[in-house]
Amino acid sequence: MQQLDGPRRPPAAGGPPRQLVVLVHGYGADGEDLIGLAPYLARLLPEAYFVAPNAPEPCEMAPVGYQWFPIGSFDSHERERGVDAAAPLLDGFIDAELARHDLTAGELALVGFSQGTMMSLHVGLRRAEAPAAIVGCSGMLVAPERLAGELRARPPILLVHGDQDELLPVTHLFEAAQGLGGAGLWAQWHVSQGVGHGIAEDALVLAGEFLVRALSGQLTRAEPEVL
Repeated sequence: MQQLDGPRRPPAAGGPPRQLVVLVHGYGADGEDLIGLAPYLARLLPEAYFVAPNAPEPCEMAPVGYQWFPIGSFDSHERERGVDAAAPLLDGFIDAELARHDLTAGELALVGFSQGTMMSLHVGLRRAEAPAAIVGCSGMLVAPERLAGELRARPPILLVHGDQDELLPVTHLFEAAQGLGGAGLWAQWHVSQGVGHGIAEDALVLAGEFLVRALSGQLTRAEPEVL
């Protein structure tokens, strides 16, 4: 099986990591795009190890970037086939990184952006052991009708989205929250005002606080919440 890799940042505090944060980039980008979040998050999680794997395929639309799967027609069946095909690679990468650092699923967080959110939700909710948290930025939930029958993990989830996103409209956030709820999952969510397809400062602050709480075991169970 193909092996993924990408930029890494060891714990800011030094020493062995006590948490693992996997940053899953979007379509046409690479791991360098999201590893830039590590310096901010490391101030809150100084014992966390950050890694941002490059997606497995060169991007069809951005020659210097990568894709988890093609989006030629942005058809729902195309997305479904895409996440199914790429899921084993990301899932295996997560397993290898946890083993590398001698960490457990409860010390893992997934942070995705755009297509990386699709992958993080698809993989994270189907793992045998739940991660401590999933943060999905400017993305969507693929194949929500399948989730209840395939669900294996019930981690706390935070969804954030800009209300001016033209690539993936904010309606995808509400659809994702509804789909998660239909499978018996809870999700906190936040809409950044006046923001397009990106991660706003207010969303990053909320994501950091959410990860701190989740990785410290304070979010093992909660109710849906609008932030």
